[in-house]
Amino acid sequence: MALDEPAPPYRIPSTPWQGYATSVFLLLKRSLERFRQRSLRSRIKLMRKDIHPKMREVVFKDISCDFAFLGTSTLDSKETMSWEDGKTYPLIKVEISSASHPFFTGKQRVMDTEGRIDRFKKKYGKK
Repeated sequence: MALDEPAPPYRIPSTPWQGYATSVFLLLKRSLERFRQRSLRSRIKLMRKDIHPKMREVVFKDISCDFAFLGTSTLDSKETMSWEDGKTYPLIKVEISSASHPFFTGKQRVMDTEGRIDRFKKKYGKK
């Protein structure tokens, strides 16, 4: 039912609660339709243009192992790099990536837990 249309003719309810529930339902339905129209209008008016940074394709280069990959970012750089597809992209240098991080390469250090426990017992153990 549109807002411009007149309300349907009122019918006599069979019970008092049925009439109350029907009127409450119609009232809520109308108010919800009006709210949706108003909120849509206000969202359209309040949206500001050109406030978000531009997304662009950039090349990320890991300086520790000369690994590079193409991705998207809002970062911009004065340095550029020619990629495999022949296009030139801004270059973002990173210190660590999946090619050099110990978790991804499998070259993790094992902590000397036994030495740490011995030091703890020596320091706080019974005297």
